[in-house]
Amino acid sequence: MPEVIFPGPAGRIEGRYQPAKQKGAPIAIILHPHPQFGGTMNNQIVYNLFYNFVNRGFSVLRFNFRGVGRSQGTFDNGIGELSDAAAALDWMQQFNPDAQQCWVAGFSFGAWIGMQLLMRRPEIRGFISVAPPANLYDFSFLAPCPSSGLLVQGTADEIVTPSAVQKLVDKLKTQKHITIDYDTIDGANHFFENELEQLTESVNRYLDMRLASGQ
Repeated sequence: MPEVIFPGPAGRIEGRYQPAKQKGAPIAIILHPHPQFGGTMNNQIVYNLFYNFVNRGFSVLRFNFRGVGRSQGTFDNGIGELSDAAAALDWMQQFNPDAQQCWVAGFSFGAWIGMQLLMRRPEIRGFISVAPPANLYDFSFLAPCPSSGLLVQGTADEIVTPSAVQKLVDKLKTQKHITIDYDTIDGANHFFENELEQLTESVNRYLDMRLASGQ
């Protein structure tokens, strides 16, 4: 898996990129959890999400937000990180101009950034949000949510309140023209420590369903 360095708004950004073998393959970017709490592109959930997409023939990029690893800059409370994600998507589109679909996936803080990116980039057709921190950050920008997607939440999450995620899901499900799927994983904590397999299965099921339907 090639290591890549590409330009971002705060300097260079470090990533790992797996190009698809097939021309015109869909693309996906994967966003990591909070940089100030140890979040990096090598987080296990981010790594697993990366391969969920790779194994389905996507060209996939995961990368370190500014100030993490070899990415330049300093933490910017989400504003700069959203710009980093937009730069990552630009880079992916530059190398995959014929991509038929574009997806974004994120874990925790990365899910919050990913869902903001949805609002900026109408070409994003689908999203995966794992433990979106609905009790910690404002998600009211999803007005309306422009794409169908999957939210996954552990019932024993000690950081993100399951009830706050349920409330977000209920709000999103009232919108027309999109479909929100919601999976809860019984007994899973914030990092899905003993339930990574169930998380992977949930994401795989959803991707297979979406890809089979051509949506």
